Formats: sequence, C-alpha cells, structure tokens
Amino acid sequence: MEITRKRGEMSKSLMGSLMVLSAGIAWGISGVSGQYLLEHGVSVQMLTSLRLLIAGAVLLSIVLVKRPESIRTALSTRSFLKGILLFSIFGLMANQFTYLKAIENTNAGTATVLQYLTPIIVLAYMSIKNRIPPALLEILATILATAGTYLLATHGNLTSLAVTPAGLVWGIMSAFTYAAYIILPVALIRKWGSLLTIGLAMFVAGIIFSLASGVWQYPFILDAPLAVAYFGIIGVGTIFAYTFFLKGTALVGAVQGSLLSSVEPVASVILTAALFGTTFYPADLLGMALILISALSISLKDTITGFFTRQGKVRS
Repeated sequence: MEITRKRGEMSKSLMGSLMVLSAGIAWGISGVSGQYLLEHGVSVQMLTSLRLLIAGAVLLSIVLVKRPESIRTALSTRSFLKGILLFSIFGLMANQFTYLKAIENTNAGTATVLQYLTPIIVLAYMSIKNRIPPALLEILATILATAGTYLLATHGNLTSLAVTPAGLVWGIMSAFTYAAYIILPVALIRKWGSLLTIGLAMFVAGIIFSLASGVWQYPFILDAPLAVAYFGIIGVGTIFAYTFFLKGTALVGAVQGSLLSSVEPVASVILTAALFGTTFYPADLLGMALILISALSISLKDTITGFFTRQGKVRS
C-alpha cells in the first residue's frame, strides 16, 4: 500500500514537472513566434489585440464550461470589477505591449531575459511596502541582476551599447509591468481563481487596447507561415502555456514550478539563435546567466536561507 502511494506521488511529481517544463518551452516559442510576426509586417498593436482577445475568450470559455455560476457572481461584484480593470490596464495590457515592443527593438531571447529582472522589482516593492530592509541574499541578487543587465546591454564593452536604447528601455519596462502583472491580481486570484481572473482580464484588456490603439487602422496580414506563428504566440505560448503551468504548479508546488519555468529564457535564447541566426556573445550569455541566477535565488530564497541555517546549526 505504501509503495503504491509513493509511486503515485512520484508519478504526479513527474507529470507536474513535465507540464511546467512544457509551459516554459511554450513561452519560449511564444517569444520567437512574436518576433517572426513583427519581422514580417504585423504591428505590435494588432498582435497585442489579437493575443489578448483570443486567449481571453478561450480561457473564459473554459471557465464557462466548468463553473458558469462563478462568472455571473463575479460580474455582479463591484470590487472584482474594479480589480479586474486595474489588472487589465496596468498589468496585462501594459505587459503584453511593452514585451512585444522589447522584442521588436531587440530580439525574443534578449527581451525575455530582461523581463526576468521582475523578481528584483517585486522584492524592492515588497521591501518598501512592508518597511523591511532586504536580506544579504537579496542584495547580492540585485547586484547580480544589475551586472547581468549591464553585460547584456553592452557585450561587456564600456564604451557602447550593444542593444538600442529603445530596446533596453522597453525591456526594462516589460519587467516593471510584469511585476504589476504579478502583484495586482493576488487577492483576485485567491478569491476567484486563476482562470476566471486572467481570462476576463485578458478579454477586457484586449477590448480596451483595441479601442485605445485604433487597431482597425493596422493591416491584418495572414498567410500559412504567419498562421503558424499566430498559433505559436496565442495557442501554444498563451493558452497552452498558461493552463499547463497552472496544472503543473498545482502538482509540484510554487517553488519547484518557479524553478522549472526558468527554462523559458533558455528556450527563447536557443530558439532565437537557431531560427533567426542571432549571435549572442560570451558577455551576453554571462549576463543572461547572472540575471537567471538572480531571479532563481529570489524565488528560492527561503530554501537557500533554510539550508545555510541548518548548516550553521550542525556546525555549532
């Protein structure tokens, strides 16, 4: 009986790990799909609108099938609607737009790695909000992230930028907006669930962005290769990635889910180099590694701190 139970737990853990890894790779596919579309005449405005509207509609449809009563209740709750509006504008809409602008001005790999500065921004926000100074590990992570961004931006050359100033600014802005994407919906997700919150916020963000940007002024371009790329960014990189990440994280836990999902920037860099022939210099790769180490150390802060605390107790 005990052996059967352990095998079941191992099976769930393996399945969850594979689902999170698949989601991370799917997010990497999303980035290179976006780069392909942008390089072949699709505007950031059109791509942002389509991604938000279609993905939001699909996620809402899943909720409608599984829990239709939750949508009716949520839509009649003023606090929920207020929170969704804030999350839609300052989280989802802002993040999707700035991330695609970063890709447009750099490449999918660089844009994705720059977005991984987000844990440092969230850390700074929480430290200020709670009036708690950062721990030594957090300070070291910030230094690593800063050094990594510098190397990525300059190829290690003190005298010049290796990426355009616009690309660097949009990349850093995508990290800030991704921080808002993480912080703003916490209470909503806790009360109403992830699929309903994200799905409705995506759909609302898509409507608002489409109206604000006048998306109908931009041409909708479609052929067979572009259709595959659209599917890559919307179907694979948004709908599939998000649902698999949620299910996988539920099986393996938030810490391991965060660790495994860090395959995203690695996948994005490899795919960018393979599909577009983008050259990444040794200084770029070192910078990316420093940013990833920084992000992972923040995500695994409690585990790392606990390890050294236990080691100290053993030695004493």
